[in-house]
Amino acid sequence: MLFYKYYDTPEGQDIYKKAFVTSKYAALTGLGIGTYDVLMYSHPKGLFNTAYRFGYFIVPMVGMATTFAVTANAIQNYRGKNDELNYFLGGAASGALFAVWQRSGLIALPAAVVLGVAAAIKKQAYDNNFTFFPQIKYATKSAVNVKSDWSLVKDVEELKTWTTADIRMSSFIGARAIQSQDRHCAL
Repeated sequence: MLFYKYYDTPEGQDIYKKAFVTSKYAALTGLGIGTYDVLMYSHPKGLFNTAYRFGYFIVPMVGMATTFAVTANAIQNYRGKNDELNYFLGGAASGALFAVWQRSGLIALPAAVVLGVAAAIKKQAYDNNFTFFPQIKYATKSAVNVKSDWSLVKDVEELKTWTTADIRMSSFIGARAIQSQDRHCAL
């Protein structure tokens, strides 16, 4: 269940697994935001107050993620259609929960619309194979790849006509020429 991805099964199936996946990501996000809050902003004293601050962020975010997954999949099962409206309504339900978390009725409608539109865009992107954050390919991923030749052009052995002695001699001659110019300028 830890390696299950949201889109491993069709919409409307395995709702509990989908809720777990979204909750997992929400918990990790809440942990990051809670850590930032504890270290940089609130500075709680004691273990209980620190845990409370972490819970203040983690619990609502997990609730919002679970609400999205359950609502979107339940509506898909009810309607029998797999479209953006299911995601919009799931995002809108999460936006309403966000307004409850913030204890502000003023942001209920904007939060519902913003999260609903974001969810609908995500659904549209998934249906059209669009990636928001493409995988970055690094040149070296392990110690084994360090030995690989990453140059764009391979060396041509026929063009290597120099030797290390030639390089040392040319640098020696260049240094002697600079010294002689300095002596002539000083006179």
